[in-house]
Amino acid sequence: MNISNNNDLNILDLPNEILLKIFNKLTMTDVLYSLVNATQRFDQLVLDPLYIRKLDMTSMTMKSFHDRINSIDNLVLDKICKNVLPRINHQVHELIVEQHSMKRVLHTIEYPQLHSLSLVDFQDEVFLEYLTGDATLRTLLSEQITHLKVDLNDKTPPLPETLSMIFALILSLCNQIVEVNFCYFFHRSMICTFELSSTDCVSSTLTSLKINVKTFDDCLYLLDGRLGYLLTLFIDVKEIVYTLGAVDNTKKIPKLKNFSLRPFPRTYFYDDLIIPLLRRMTNLEELILNLSIIRVDSNYIDGLQLYDDILIYMPRLNKFIFSIDTSVVEKNIKIALSSNEDIQRSFTRREYGPVGSHVDISSRENGCRGHMYSLPYEFKSRCHIYSLPYQFKNYSYLNNDFQGGIFDNVQYLMMTDFRPFERNFFKIISQSFPLLQHLYIFNDEPQKDKQQSTTFITFSHLIYLYLDCAHVDYAEQFLSDKQCHLPCLLNLSISYESLAMATNNFTNDATRLTSSKLTSLRLKGPFVTPENFRLYFPSL
Repeated sequence: MNISNNNDLNILDLPNEILLKIFNKLTMTDVLYSLVNATQRFDQLVLDPLYIRKLDMTSMTMKSFHDRINSIDNLVLDKICKNVLPRINHQVHELIVEQHSMKRVLHTIEYPQLHSLSLVDFQDEVFLEYLTGDATLRTLLSEQITHLKVDLNDKTPPLPETLSMIFALILSLCNQIVEVNFCYFFHRSMICTFELSSTDCVSSTLTSLKINVKTFDDCLYLLDGRLGYLLTLFIDVKEIVYTLGAVDNTKKIPKLKNFSLRPFPRTYFYDDLIIPLLRRMTNLEELILNLSIIRVDSNYIDGLQLYDDILIYMPRLNKFIFSIDTSVVEKNIKIALSSNEDIQRSFTRREYGPVGSHVDISSRENGCRGHMYSLPYEFKSRCHIYSLPYQFKNYSYLNNDFQGGIFDNVQYLMMTDFRPFERNFFKIISQSFPLLQHLYIFNDEPQKDKQQSTTFITFSHLIYLYLDCAHVDYAEQFLSDKQCHLPCLLNLSISYESLAMATNNFTNDATRLTSSKLTSLRLKGPFVTPENFRLYFPSL
């Protein structure tokens, strides 16, 4: 390693505080590989117990949003295992390791202080083999690990039943386990489902669980008492449509202190299933709800109804974070819907804190033009209420009535409207969602201001752009480097017809730069690629 570039500038002249900030910008494996044994001062900094307490043996490279490589180079791994791990093993309390290097890292030396283990980007078959056949891992899980994170690769998503079997095996192995994050990651799409007659998922030590499940019955199953010491449950449910009735949804859950619920997609069963579940949590202290609801012949959810439905049953609640989107469908009666002012006046209780709200009333004609992925075809109107500042990574059903704001936690945005999104409107979007990574646009209306607009827009972190259900005008805007700067864009999903039109049959120089950086292209509709297609998309 070149410590000094010239006689006047030397990295060793920098104070320790600056050096540590530099180290934190690098991957830990790069630091350990390059700086250990370089100088005595570097050794003191890099091998400091506070720095190596959490040992991260991964190095993520993103080829596309769904294709991430976490493994490290074999030469780097060899040097760290041989020269570094024997010097730090007694000071490692937390370890992050991926599939290809786990055996080397765990088998090289013992980690007597290790209590937290994160297993990253494993294929389910490989992970199952480790759980059943690797004595070192099994001993760690059985005797030392209290905190476990499991991240399974979803290029070929495992069956929900397979995931449930793995989860049950983890609980049976981990005698000291307190906290488990099982595939609860926003960029993954894996779910568990449980055989309700099974008693395999049992633990007398687990107090915190984060997990994705298939059905509402799976949620009830995990709360039926088999996890008797559970205090915290963060759960995403793929669908809340009905329940088999095999698990009691009336028995109180007095031990639960913290609960987070997010169902996909919209549900009709807020009143019939979600409210009865929440009323069972009589000693809850923290509640997080991220809900999209369809209500038939009923008004929106507002602050008064939330109190009557839920909060009055939770006298110890001191933290309530929510985003609740309600679409109203009129079938039998005409509803006198609340105004946005009415909604705001309903949030006067101290439990709520600052609240944002938006009401969108639509005619039946316009409502029938709603996209099936966004709003019900017969919706009367919708209302979105949310805690401020906005805490969630997703924001759905944004339309032209959006007035802006700061939503710097949002990474996934879905936009839909029966009116066109004009080009200048995306300036508001880019400023309001500065860390946006995923953008879905559902709008088949042509833009009207594209000739007059001179706005240049930057989405600094956008990785994935979905235009399957969007007019070609949006492709022309986003792919043109004269109008939009997308330095991180890797994935594009679009119809072949729109892509060919936006790129002028793959000859348009204005869209060439952005197109050349794409590493994943999902095309909708039949097509035969011309000869210049590969030249236009060289990174595919």
